[in-house]
Amino acid sequence: MIDVILQSGFLILCGVLWRLLKPLGLDADSLRPNLTGLVYVLLLPSLVLVVLWQAPLNLNAIRVTVVAASGVLLGLALAWLWYRRGKTPAPTVGALLLAAAFPNATYMGLPVLEASLGPWARSIAIQYDLFACTPLLLSLGILIASRHGGVKEVGHPLLALLRVPPLWAALAGVLLNLSGTPLPTGVEATLDKLGSSVVPLMLFSLGLGLQWSNQWRNQLSSLIPVIAIQLLITPFAMWGLAQQIGLSGEMLTGVVLEAAMPSMVLGIVLCDRFKLDSARYAMAVTLTTALSLATLPMWFELLG
Repeated sequence: MIDVILQSGFLILCGVLWRLLKPLGLDADSLRPNLTGLVYVLLLPSLVLVVLWQAPLNLNAIRVTVVAASGVLLGLALAWLWYRRGKTPAPTVGALLLAAAFPNATYMGLPVLEASLGPWARSIAIQYDLFACTPLLLSLGILIASRHGGVKEVGHPLLALLRVPPLWAALAGVLLNLSGTPLPTGVEATLDKLGSSVVPLMLFSLGLGLQWSNQWRNQLSSLIPVIAIQLLITPFAMWGLAQQIGLSGEMLTGVVLEAAMPSMVLGIVLCDRFKLDSARYAMAVTLTTALSLATLPMWFELLG
């Protein structure tokens, strides 16, 4: 796991250095949307399709989905109970709720699980994200952002889900899998080639998106609950839940590691869209990502 974290950390560091140095005059805020757009529209759907076309779709897939949804809801509940007590402005509360609830299940979870458990574990990350986290983000997450931000949502959450290319790829992969349709060798090779670019680009893009605010001293105290919930409390609780519903071995390790991932990078999109405290959310992503380089190996060792 240490080797995995070091490799992932190096790719993230490359993104951070690009943000600082701006090679070829390309600043991170201009480059990152193009890279993530390529991953989101073409590369990630290719990976999702080839993985779910071949992955075992059994009771464990349902268990992974239950754990993922429970982790998000627990994070939301704990963060709401904490932040409702103070006088924190609503846009900041909304950003912190999202940061505490939604893990970076794909952009960091997928490369970590694949490198530490093997290529088969990609299906855990994809199921964890696309079967639970993404639908909750684009429904409950949008509702929270709308309630706490300065912009009210006018579209139906279902329409937002219909505009997510990886979800369409997941649906196609599941249907092809359940129908017993064989995966042609040429199609598999093409999808694998496209999907192989996802991991390095996701980690590099993650580094491009990390920002350090000049107001970090004032923000740090408000971020401690997010760090505790995202990196410690939720994975511990999901460890117990996963065992109770029948997960064990490497499947158990995979879902607990997913629950222990840092805050989701894509949440910044909702913060910008609904005028939440984007700077505070970016700080939460930066801190939880940096600290996860220490906490993820800890969870891996505890899980045996």
